[in-house]
Amino acid sequence: MTGLSDDESSILPFIPLILRGNSFYWPPRPLDALKALSSGPGSSLVDSGETLFDFIVDIRHELGLQNEVDERWPKSVGKGYALFFDDLIPRADSRKWFGETVPSLANLMLRFPVILENHYKENSTHYRVCEGNSADEKYSGEGNQRSHVDTSLRILHSQRPGIVILSQELIAVLLACALFCLFPKAQRWRHELPVINFDGLFACISRAGESQENKIKCIMHYFERVCNGMPSGVVSFERKVLPFKDNSFPIVYPKASFWSESRIPLCPFKVMETGTIEDHEKEALEVDFANAYLGGGALSKGCVQEEIRFMINPELIAGMLFFPAMQDNEAIEIVGAERFSKYEGYASGFLFAGDYVDTRCHDFCGRRETKMVAIDALCYPGEGQFRYQKLIREVNKAFCGFLDHTEIHGYFKFINKVGIDTEQHEWRGNYDRARCKSEIVGTVAMQQNVGGNNLVAEEDEECSGSDKNSISNRFSQQIEIAEPSVLRDEISNEIAQRRLGGENDGAQDLCLHPPLNNIGIATGNWGCGAFGGDVELKSMLQWLAASQASRPFVLYFTFEHTFSERLIVFTEWIRCHGWTVGELWGMLMEYSSQRLEGNVYACFFEWVLPRINRGVNLEQYKSSLQSNRTSKKNEKRATKNYAQEEDGSSQ
Repeated sequence: MTGLSDDESSILPFIPLILRGNSFYWPPRPLDALKALSSGPGSSLVDSGETLFDFIVDIRHELGLQNEVDERWPKSVGKGYALFFDDLIPRADSRKWFGETVPSLANLMLRFPVILENHYKENSTHYRVCEGNSADEKYSGEGNQRSHVDTSLRILHSQRPGIVILSQELIAVLLACALFCLFPKAQRWRHELPVINFDGLFACISRAGESQENKIKCIMHYFERVCNGMPSGVVSFERKVLPFKDNSFPIVYPKASFWSESRIPLCPFKVMETGTIEDHEKEALEVDFANAYLGGGALSKGCVQEEIRFMINPELIAGMLFFPAMQDNEAIEIVGAERFSKYEGYASGFLFAGDYVDTRCHDFCGRRETKMVAIDALCYPGEGQFRYQKLIREVNKAFCGFLDHTEIHGYFKFINKVGIDTEQHEWRGNYDRARCKSEIVGTVAMQQNVGGNNLVAEEDEECSGSDKNSISNRFSQQIEIAEPSVLRDEISNEIAQRRLGGENDGAQDLCLHPPLNNIGIATGNWGCGAFGGDVELKSMLQWLAASQASRPFVLYFTFEHTFSERLIVFTEWIRCHGWTVGELWGMLMEYSSQRLEGNVYACFFEWVLPRINRGVNLEQYKSSLQSNRTSKKNEKRATKNYAQEEDGSSQ
């Protein structure tokens, strides 16, 4: 079977099934145990958290897992299962869980061998068309030939770009096995794989408090939903790599010259002072503020941005089975994970808030249009984050995540769709029709005002030419910029001179094109919470990466952070001045150099616009901007009326 022949990438050592010939099997004794469990509490005697834990210990023993030293558990695991199911949830919910959900999960696990066999059989029929003279030729040898794309379940090793596509049913089976802690642990750390079994969730429940209880409630709710009606879509998991050395991939890990010489204009930047990334409008790649190990503390006591996302979209957890830790030049993109739960609060205040019905459409592959990219920021970087190597690392990490690698690798140029049946083929027609009827987020969400600001259609028009200069001049006069503006002009001139005869990394041609789609970036204070990054620095690095990756916009969620108004002022000022990626990068480099030398102690925004923290009248500036837009519209309207009158008189 494809995906199992390569011993190095084989998933076999990491799952509880055995392979004979081309068929998967449960070992005999675990099979008998699952059959008894599927018959309900009357046969299995599993009717409480305590007896559930006893069952888990027994079946792990039959699989040979409890015998290994590194497989043994602390007593807190058993206490956690008993505490949650026997004390923390209502007795009626517990009876329903053990009477209905647990037997259904056992039946699902009994079907694991058949579901996995079908997965590998379907993978063997997935081909795409290579069109020659492209980056895809590395996979086909010659152009215009069929080329196999491996989408099967396997270990997606570091430094090897690839994609795994799983049905939601297969994901449900994998998560059920994780709940029962059936995945072997012994070899995982050697391969830099994160934890996947759920024992850690229950072991932490007495220490982590109410938030841990509510994390488990999200997982319980997911299992209840899939047992009542199995979803029929698919989810894709992609490892994205910017190679350090030149190969057939058209872009290598960029150096500083790549950024300083970029002529690409900065894309529209929308500050969202309220709301969350997962609740944004459609058509944006949602950033997961990730740990290098996908999922971070989702299956232990973590409960911040990444961990919460993995609880409300539990299908994301499946990626923890086969993704080793990310390196500096890697990112992970997951498309199609369905959301099942509502929530309130954050960290220790996190609460499960009930059922969530995901209404996002499916794409032509059968994936929900939920696109998420995991990028891990530097942890506790301190002043070191302003060093050249760290700046390069962070901007390239974001660039790797934001760049659309599927366009380059051609993953979805399939002749046969990825395991989609006849009924699901109809999704593509519905998907195309829905796109024709719906408005793009670039002209909907980005046109919604935050404090009177509009950064899309009108901005390019009304911040252009003499009017753009007049707005900028008004604001420049208002904050009386002296030295920094001179410095900025010097840097801009230097960049401009380098462009005339300079070299690049061979990647400018790739990125110097208009956006290929309408999918922007939805992000926020990446690496700035528990990881301790500088919010102004990280927001600018993400803006650079999104613009360079030809993303049409950035939706930036500040989560009511105090720097929201400064960010609005700064990004509007930059956009109205028409800065490019290279110019903003040059300013960041200059600022970072001076900061490390001890010549500056102000934050970046204040260094560029000295009065941004000292009495800048934000409302006056917004009023000025709106007044200019109104004047521009009136001028256009008058010109149009005059032209119509002229046409009428000439007739």
